[in-house]
Amino acid sequence: MVTKIALVLIFFAILIGVGIYSRKNAGNASAFVLGGRNVGPWLTAFAYGTSYFSAVVFVGYAGQFGWKYGMSSTWIGIGNAVIGSLIAWLVLARRTRIMTHHMDVVTMPSYFEKRYDSKALKIAASAIVFIFLIPYTASVYNGLSNLFEMAFGIPYTYCVIAMAVLTAVYVIVGGYVATAINDFIQGCIMLVGIVLIILAVLKSQGGLTAAVAKMAEIPATTLSGEAANGAFASIFGPDPIGLLGVVILTSLGTWGLPQMVHKFYAIKDEKAIKTGTVVSTFFALIVSGGCYFLGGFGRLFDSPAIYNAEGAVAYDAIVPHILETALPDVLIAVVIMLVLSASMSTLSSLVLTSSSTLTLDFIKETFIKDMDDKKQVLLMRLLIVFFIVISVVIALDPPTFIAQLMGISWGALAGAFLAPFMYGLYWKGVTKLSVWVCFIYGVVLTVSNIYLKFIASPINAGAIAMIGGLILVPVVSLVTPKFEKAFTDKIFECYKK
Repeated sequence: MVTKIALVLIFFAILIGVGIYSRKNAGNASAFVLGGRNVGPWLTAFAYGTSYFSAVVFVGYAGQFGWKYGMSSTWIGIGNAVIGSLIAWLVLARRTRIMTHHMDVVTMPSYFEKRYDSKALKIAASAIVFIFLIPYTASVYNGLSNLFEMAFGIPYTYCVIAMAVLTAVYVIVGGYVATAINDFIQGCIMLVGIVLIILAVLKSQGGLTAAVAKMAEIPATTLSGEAANGAFASIFGPDPIGLLGVVILTSLGTWGLPQMVHKFYAIKDEKAIKTGTVVSTFFALIVSGGCYFLGGFGRLFDSPAIYNAEGAVAYDAIVPHILETALPDVLIAVVIMLVLSASMSTLSSLVLTSSSTLTLDFIKETFIKDMDDKKQVLLMRLLIVFFIVISVVIALDPPTFIAQLMGISWGALAGAFLAPFMYGLYWKGVTKLSVWVCFIYGVVLTVSNIYLKFIASPINAGAIAMIGGLILVPVVSLVTPKFEKAFTDKIFECYKK
């Protein structure tokens, strides 16, 4: 217990120290939000990775999908590395950095305004960000409850409040630079932690070969109810279609999430993008691949501890139970550091994105148009507190609607933003009306599915929202009025330099 407490206190002290050190780089709005567009490749790559993988992935998704798909859930981590990191950087990073710098924009909603010549699109995008990032922010806390109570016996409420206060301090003081440096530190902890945990869990089962053999003996059934013996140890598992939906949502979804794309705005130069691509992919392969690989062995630890009062599997309890059963006490301290790192890095990215979007894209444009730089930074700092308070309130007592909303946040955001953002970087022919259609389609599909349930899985609903947007935008663009050639030529001239 002394070791656990000491490590956590040292960890907190480092985070706050980094925030104080970075305060000189947060004096104006651009520096506060983007670090002056001068952030190196390693910091950017780790900021991208740690924002991608929170406690939701390590505790919630790894437990849930590992239980459903067995060892084949590792494909989710591989998809995250290849599609969500490698291909995302190759397709988006360079063009995003160049075009956003050329248009002098610092948020995704302001990108939509300048690229498609529409303040209304910016306001609509701001509203989507505001509505769907808050429940996502609240969900970040959920992965901590069982782990902290297991390790320290501290009530979940105190853990959530402490984490929120510490995150607020270093983000408010140091802005994006503090977030990026702390993300690097937290990312290193995550890399080391996940490797040590996997080795310990496999050792508890007699090694990899023995663990795989045990998984093969567990009976499984397909969706049609047919027996599928050995499916939990097979390459594609008992439900390949469902697995594909998870891979698409969790991998392709990052392409349209404002807090992820934001990292490309801030990177230093094209040379840094090449390095960042390699580092980000390696990070995702180890962390995400490791999380889902670990979760894939969840059924080997089946016990009454992972079932709720109604007798259903409590997915959030699976990974904590694995760790409590398989890990020595000293590694439990590493787990706490890992989950804290994963949660706080994602939380800092989300609140910085939310506060900058609301300040620069909504309040400044709609209500206080002559707001100077210092007032913008002050307002963003106040809004960081506001967003964290709201997310804490939701996390402490989540109503049913919000709990449902958490599950569709990725689908709604990426369904609305992915296609118009990506096509806008490459194709002059994207029309304003096609962007509106995609915004409406992505949000309406995912939200209406909460109530009507015409798509059984919210994960598949999110994947369909993204793929549908990629089809809708070019189709609608072909039959709706185009922008004047002079306007699009001016936007795309940045790639000729």
